[in-house]
Amino acid sequence: MPAITASMVAALRAKTDAPMMECKKALTEADGDADRAEEILRVKLGNKAGKAAARVTAEGVVAASVDGSTGALVEVNCETDFVSKNESFLAFVKAAADLVARSNPADVVALSALPYEQDGFGPTLEDVRKGLIGKIGENMSIRRFKRYAGGGSLAHYLHGTRIGVMVEYAGDGVAAKDVAMHVAAMKPAALSQADVPSDLVDKERKIATEKAAESGKPADIVAKMVEGSVQKFLKEVSLLNQVFVKAADGKQTVEQMLKGAGTQVKGFTLYVVGEGIEKKVDDFAAEVAAQVAAAKGQ
Repeated sequence: MPAITASMVAALRAKTDAPMMECKKALTEADGDADRAEEILRVKLGNKAGKAAARVTAEGVVAASVDGSTGALVEVNCETDFVSKNESFLAFVKAAADLVARSNPADVVALSALPYEQDGFGPTLEDVRKGLIGKIGENMSIRRFKRYAGGGSLAHYLHGTRIGVMVEYAGDGVAAKDVAMHVAAMKPAALSQADVPSDLVDKERKIATEKAAESGKPADIVAKMVEGSVQKFLKEVSLLNQVFVKAADGKQTVEQMLKGAGTQVKGFTLYVVGEGIEKKVDDFAAEVAAQVAAAKGQ
């Protein structure tokens, strides 16, 4: 029987997403025939061997990479909080951030094609991702990244591994770091009122209109109420207009703080792990019952 090499196991694992030991057992049973081993896995594991790639990845990590005026913020997702603490997964995320900063890929596909080797997998970042899926047993995906290389100074703040902020600025580094921490805490939607996405403004206007209409007041008063609500909303979600979290008087805005520090924020990026992803809520009792029933039916 031919020797079952690590590369053979890795190739089968990347193709099927099956656990490493299952791949090795299948290859051994198939005398090294990769196609036959894949068939064995499909029979033995059913769809389980290929299910990882379809599972929801709502957990994960945000990582930053900064070198002078060049930097990147990256979010990579996995299925469980447990895996988000895995050393191999964390190394993969950090490598992705470094590659974005260094190589300036156009998108996630281009990033995934960049050369990278880890834990015996490679030669691309995508090959490593597939290999780690098989090794760890969970799906993982590079969700998004933002790269800065416009010549401005960069400050970043990571709140654990779940919230990450990158700020591009000119001026005082301490003030910029404070802004990054403020963004993590207050989560503004845009730098200024003019930058707030139109869909958010439209949504707020619709809500304000419905609320104002219930007042029964004249149309002209209702219009003023709606406009007042929208303007209040814009101030609350725009960074420069928010009250600075460290304001001693509880009134100083971020814009006022920056002006006093002689600092200008050119832009920022805020990533919150899993934000906007519909997370599956498991019924543990039902899952256990289903497994017991399946076992009895074998």
